[in-house]
Amino acid sequence: MQKNTFTDISLSEMQQLRSNTDTVVVDVRESWEFEEFNEGGINIPLADIRQKRDLLDPFQTIIVICTNGVRSKVAAMDYCRVPEWADKKILHVKGGIIESV
Repeated sequence: MQKNTFTDISLSEMQQLRSNTDTVVVDVRESWEFEEFNEGGINIPLADIRQKRDLLDPFQTIIVICTNGVRSKVAAMDYCRVPEWADKKILHVKGGIIESV
């Protein structure tokens, strides 16, 4: 079985890709962080990513983001381990939301 891998992208690349209907942006920060400031998408805190995977099943491309790229990298690696998602494209926003600051 081939292992899926994620690809690092920039915040500006995420902005371009997010308009595709088969793409979802997953912000893995805590709910209060998401409410304070976000780049859109859906909020699934890192601690909940395994329990809420079914929310992402309809999408072919999953873009994962957080504040600085640490939590989102953990989530991207976890998503790559889902055998049923071997054909999905997993993208990680390197540097996170603060990349542009």
